[in-house]
Amino acid sequence: MKNFFTQNKRSIFGGIAAATFTGLGAFLLGDISGYEAKSLITSSIDGINMLCNTILLASATILALLLTLLGISTGTESKIKKAHYKQVLNIAKFDTVLFVGSLVLFQLFNIPITESESLPTYWFAYIYWATLFFSSVLSGLMVTVILLLYSTVTNIISIVGLGEDHYLVNKEE
Repeated sequence: MKNFFTQNKRSIFGGIAAATFTGLGAFLLGDISGYEAKSLITSSIDGINMLCNTILLASATILALLLTLLGISTGTESKIKKAHYKQVLNIAKFDTVLFVGSLVLFQLFNIPITESESLPTYWFAYIYWATLFFSSVLSGLMVTVILLLYSTVTNIISIVGLGEDHYLVNKEE
């Protein structure tokens, strides 16, 4: 696991930076009451649903395109090391977590929480902050997946398209 972080630190730091900046923007709003939170949740539901839909579509597309990437990887004349396939597997794992997280958040926001009369008002502040936290985490994960994918695609371009001597090419035949 330590090796994963050292090899992908740029992608992970990019995701952490994205999550931090999106979360920080919301945190600067300060303390809010339950009524304010209920109002903010009502006004932000469409945006959160759009974010979740976008992430769902993107992550499903990325998973499908990883199969194409694997086809290109196995079809090349160069013998590619296992490290490349581990990169693809890591992208698939992150992307699957992203897909499931987006789907869960999307489903939670299709429950008409703001229409409930039995829910105590102070809960809306907790729901609001949890929503901001999870949407920031999902945004950060999306950035991480895109940066991991970028790294993998540039490696494949170097190997297959440009025929460069690359660290992922197995020199033993």
